[in-house]
Amino acid sequence: MRRTPLKSDRAVFYGLLGLLVWVPLPLGSNRTWAWTVLVLWSCLLAIGWLIGYLRGYFSITHAFWNARFALVIGTLWLLYVALAFIPLPANWVRVLSVHAYDAHVVASAALGHPAENALTLSVDPHVTRAFWFKSVAYGCIFCLTLLVVNSRSRLELLLQILVFSGTLQALYASVMVLSGLEYGFLIPKFTNQGLATGTFVNRNSLAGYLNICLAMGMGLMISKLGGSAIHSWRHRLRSIVLLLLGEKTRLRIYLIIMVIGLILTRSRMGNTAFFVSTLVAGSVGLLLMRNAPHSAKFFLASIIALDVLIVGTWFGVDQVAKRIQSTEITTNTDNPLPTEDRDEVDQQAWIYAKDYLHTGSGGGTFYVTFPAYSNSRIVGFFDQAHNDYMQLLTETGMLGLMLCALIVLMATQQALSAMRQHDDPLMRGTAFGVAFAICWLLIHSAVDFNMQIPANALTMTVVLALAWVSVSMAGQKRPIKLRQGQDTAGQACIKGSNRQTRSDR
Repeated sequence: MRRTPLKSDRAVFYGLLGLLVWVPLPLGSNRTWAWTVLVLWSCLLAIGWLIGYLRGYFSITHAFWNARFALVIGTLWLLYVALAFIPLPANWVRVLSVHAYDAHVVASAALGHPAENALTLSVDPHVTRAFWFKSVAYGCIFCLTLLVVNSRSRLELLLQILVFSGTLQALYASVMVLSGLEYGFLIPKFTNQGLATGTFVNRNSLAGYLNICLAMGMGLMISKLGGSAIHSWRHRLRSIVLLLLGEKTRLRIYLIIMVIGLILTRSRMGNTAFFVSTLVAGSVGLLLMRNAPHSAKFFLASIIALDVLIVGTWFGVDQVAKRIQSTEITTNTDNPLPTEDRDEVDQQAWIYAKDYLHTGSGGGTFYVTFPAYSNSRIVGFFDQAHNDYMQLLTETGMLGLMLCALIVLMATQQALSAMRQHDDPLMRGTAFGVAFAICWLLIHSAVDFNMQIPANALTMTVVLALAWVSVSMAGQKRPIKLRQGQDTAGQACIKGSNRQTRSDR
C-alpha cells in the first residue's frame, strides 16, 4: 500500500520556493551560468520528487491529473523543440525547411567545410539545445507546482513568497533610482541609468516581473476581503484597529511598493498592461465570482485611484504618460529614421517568419537569423524580437506557437472556471491572480520579450500551473472558525457530531 505522509515532500516544496526567490536576482537568470543554475535546481527538485514517488512516499495530486491534457501538450512541445537540433538526413531538411538547408550550406561554404550529409532544422543547434534545456526546467517546475502545492497553507505561502520577492525587487529598484547608487546585481548598472531595473538588466523585464507578482498579490488580497456584518461600535472599533495593524494593511502596503517600482521603470507597456489588466480582470472577476464582497470592488477601485492619482503623481506616472504620447510608431517622412523601430522589426520579422513558417529556425536562434532580414531603417542589433508572439513564430514555427497558445488558453479556462464555480475565497483569489497575469501577458508580449527572460518565464509557468491548483483544491474543506462568543458547549457539540459521523461511516 502506498504511503502518503503529508510532510514528506516538504523539502521539495521549500526548494521550489527558494528557486522562485532566487531566479530574478542574478540579472533575471538571463546569463549562461544563471540559467544553468536554474536548470540544475529544477531538475534536482524533479528527481527528488520522482525518487520519493517511486519509494512510495508521494502520490499524484488531483491538480496533476486534471492538467493531464496540458502536460501532454507540454511533452509534445519538448519533443518538437528537440527535433530541431537532432541531426537529420540533409535531403529531409531540404524538404522540411529549405531556408534552414540553405543557411547550413552558406555556413559550410563560409567556413570552407564540405556540405554535411546530416543537418538540423535549427540554424544553430547548440543554441536550440540550450533553449530546450530551459524548456525542460520550466516543464519540471510546472509539474512540481501541481504536485507539491497540495494544501491551502502551501498555496497561501507560495503567493506570499511571490509578493515578498516582488516587493524586494521594487524596494531595491526604488532605492537605487532615488539614491542615485545605480547598482544592479552586485555590479554597477551599465544601461538604463536613472530608471528602475532592480536586479534585472532591462526595465521592461522588471516591469514584467512586478506585474506577475502584483497579479498574485492582488489575488491574495481579494481572498482576504469580506467578513461578517458589524453590529456594534465596539466591533467597529476593533475592526478598524485590525485593519490598520492587520495582515491586509501590510499586504496593501506591499502592493503599493510594487506599483511605485513599476511606475519608476517608466515602462510604457508595462504600466499600460497593468492598468488595463486591472480593469479587464477586475470586471470579469466581479461578474464571475458569486457573492463577491463589496470590499473587493472598493479594493480594485483603490488600485486605480490611489496608485495612479496619488502614488503616481509623487513618483512620476506623468513621465510614463509623456513617453507613451511621444512614441512615434510610424515613420515621419522628414525623418529618415523612426523614433520607435519595433514596428519595423516586426515587419521584417514577419518576412523571416514566412520563410520558416512550418518548422521555425530553431529555439533561441532569432539573433542568429534576423540580421539577414534587417534593413537600414533598423538601428542597432536586435537579439530579441521585442514581441513574444513573433519570436515564437520565427523560432518554432506555427506549430510551436499553437502549442504554447493552447496551454495558455487551457489555463485561462481553468481560472475562469474556478472563479465562476467555487466559493472558496483563497481559490477564487488565486484564480483572479492567474487571470490577471494572463491578461497582462497577452498585452505586454506584443511589444516586449518577457518570456525570453528565464526569471519571468519560470514565474509565469508557476502562475499558469496555479490555475489547475485553484480548481482542483477548491473542494478542500476549510477549518471551521467559531463565531465570537460561541461557547465550549457548542464546540463539544461539533466535535461529538464529527465523531458520530465518523462512526456511522
